[in-house]
Amino acid sequence: MPKAYVYTRPGGPEVEALVDREVPEPGPGQLLVAVRAAGVNPVDWKLRSGYRRPGQAPATYPEVLGSEAAGVVEKVGPDVEGFAVGDEVFGTAVAGGYAEYTLLPQAIAAHKPKGLSFAEAAVLPVAAATAYDGVQQLALPAGATLLIIGAGGGVGAPATQLARHLGVRVIGTASEAKKEFVESLGAVHVPRGPGLTERVRAAAPDGIDAIYDLVGGDDLVELSQLLDDRSKLITAAAKETVAELGGAPVARARTSAVLDEVARLAAADVLRPHITGRYPLERAGEALRSVEEGHTLGKVVLEVSA
Repeated sequence: MPKAYVYTRPGGPEVEALVDREVPEPGPGQLLVAVRAAGVNPVDWKLRSGYRRPGQAPATYPEVLGSEAAGVVEKVGPDVEGFAVGDEVFGTAVAGGYAEYTLLPQAIAAHKPKGLSFAEAAVLPVAAATAYDGVQQLALPAGATLLIIGAGGGVGAPATQLARHLGVRVIGTASEAKKEFVESLGAVHVPRGPGLTERVRAAAPDGIDAIYDLVGGDDLVELSQLLDDRSKLITAAAKETVAELGGAPVARARTSAVLDEVARLAAADVLRPHITGRYPLERAGEALRSVEEGHTLGKVVLEVSA
C-alpha cells in the first residue's frame, strides 16, 4: 500500500508517523499525481502544531503533511481540462505532498517544463510563488532599493532573484552564517542583531523604497521606521503587525498562471531553486526538523521513488 507521512493530532514531532494510505480518488477539477518530489516548508510544521489558515477546514486525522508536490498524472477527475494521464506536473497539494500519491487542483497546478527536475519544480508553488506575488505587488521600477527582511530563506532567496532580475537593488538581512549565500543572489547582506537599523542605513544611504518582510517580530517593527511610504511595506510573516504599521500582507494569487510564470523563469535560470537538502520520504521527519529549526539555506525537498 502507498506510504504517506502524517500527523495524528496537533502537537510536536511526536505526533508524526509514516503510514500506509489508500490512493486518493480525484474529485471534480482534480489530478491524481504519483509524487516524485515534495517541498518542505515552515507552514508544514505550523499546521502540525495546530495553526490553520483563515477559512481552512478543520484537520481530519491522520492529516498528510506537505503543501507542494511534483509528479506524473495518474488519473484525472471530472471536468479537468488541459491535463492528461502521463503529464509531468507540479502544484499545490490538497491531499498532502509528503506521500507517494496526492491530489492537485487543476486551478493551482501547471505543467513541468522539460528543463526542470521534479525536485526543482516541487519547491516552486509555495515559496517561489509567494516571492513572485510579493515582488509583483510592490511593482518597483529598475533602480529602486528593496529591503528584504530574511533574504536567506525559502521565500527570501527567490524574492531576491526576481527583484534583481527587474533591476532592483536589494538589501537583504540574514544571519552572518548566510552572508555568502545572500551575496551570491546579488543582494547586499546586512547581518541581523543589535544595531540592525544603523547597518541598513549605512548599506542604503539614499534610503529604502520598499520592504518585503519574511520574518516579522522586532525586525519588522524596527526596520519599518526606515520607510516613509507604508504602501510599500508588505509581509508574508506577520499580517497583524504589518496592518498596525500601515502595510499589507502579500496578496497571494494562487493560480496556475503564476505557477506557469515561475516555472518559465526557473527554466530560463532567472529563478534558480536553491535546494540544499534532499531526503527520501522515509526521512520526512528529519527533513521537517531541518526546516523547523530555522537554519536551512534555500529549500529542502523530499524525493519519492518512482
